[in-house]
Amino acid sequence: MKQKVALILLVFLIFINMGNCIIFADEIYKDNIEDIEYMDDMDLYLDDDSSEIMELKESIIEKARILEVKKLDDDLIENDFFIESMMVKLEILSGDYKGMEFEIIHSLTGSFGYDIIVEPGDKVLVTIEDYGDGELEVHISEYLRHTHVYIVILLFIILLILLGGFQGLKTIITLILTIFLVLKVLLPGLLAGYNPIILTLVISFIITFVTIIIIGGFNTKSYAAIMGVLGGVLVSGIIAYIAGSKAKLTGMSSEEGMMLMYIPNGVDFDFKGLLFSGIIMGTLGAVMDVGISIASAMEEIKIANPEISKKALMKAGMNVGKDIMGSMANTLILAYTGSAMPLLLLFTAYQDPWTRIINLDIIATEVIRAFAGSIGLILSIPITVLVGGMLEHKFIKEEKEVKTND
Repeated sequence: MKQKVALILLVFLIFINMGNCIIFADEIYKDNIEDIEYMDDMDLYLDDDSSEIMELKESIIEKARILEVKKLDDDLIENDFFIESMMVKLEILSGDYKGMEFEIIHSLTGSFGYDIIVEPGDKVLVTIEDYGDGELEVHISEYLRHTHVYIVILLFIILLILLGGFQGLKTIITLILTIFLVLKVLLPGLLAGYNPIILTLVISFIITFVTIIIIGGFNTKSYAAIMGVLGGVLVSGIIAYIAGSKAKLTGMSSEEGMMLMYIPNGVDFDFKGLLFSGIIMGTLGAVMDVGISIASAMEEIKIANPEISKKALMKAGMNVGKDIMGSMANTLILAYTGSAMPLLLLFTAYQDPWTRIINLDIIATEVIRAFAGSIGLILSIPITVLVGGMLEHKFIKEEKEVKTND
């Protein structure tokens, strides 16, 4: 039990530390900003009261605790854009300004999605802007949520290790590797301007190979699963790319996609390639699940009945795949539907005609993304079964070697 507790703490610390060394776009922006001429004026601030240009020396984000909140009279609200303003007293909890208290005016616009409603005792993130000579401006920028996020992550780790034991630990290792490759290799590579298709395929191959080998070991089961996964993912990507090109999808249907056009790195993104990349990464997990499940089932069937013919084994593998197919295809469709739920509610509320809805860039993108991923998942089943059937004679050989070594 002590060993499991130690493992849980160790893995949790690794997760937390990974968050401190992640490369995000703003860090790359800081490294490259001196090369971007048009950003030279971004650090200038116009003070409305003095009409003087003030140079922003530093802008940092720190943690803070709300101490007092006092509502201001409506007559004191200078901007008609705000519906309510309050005087907020807060204490900085981190960084160079730790322990300092500030009184700031915090305003609300009436937009539930953007307003940050605070009460005494709340913890928030604040942006501190330093204009030099002791001139500081503090703004509440977000609720402090990381504690609750870490609690969920810790619960996930505890359950994996307590219920899965050593296999659960291996699962966590593969998860850490996946997060590392995405955050430290894939995203920085895309921001650096590398081809998203080639980069995503390489990352997908590494994730698939390492994950299945760590979970299943170097054996026929793993090889069959790897071939099935890579085949299914590649097919889904090709279908999505061809269909997206024919349908003239832009790859910029979301707000985030549009914002990529204006990031200060000066990267000329291949947005259709980014769409391909997103489909590959979104499909990979589900396809891996299908591949390893079918390969494991075929191995167990062969070990339980060594005399079974290749044809019967492959038929059994396909039967297992058919059972998995329905639920996993629904998993992908429901996942994409869940992410687009607010948009679907808008269309339903305004009763837009189906012809208009299905032809919208954002809807067509999500439909092709969901069904291309499901096609890849479906095709990974016969590929895995075919490879497993071709290598079926090795299942018994490997089982005998394991028993001999034991």
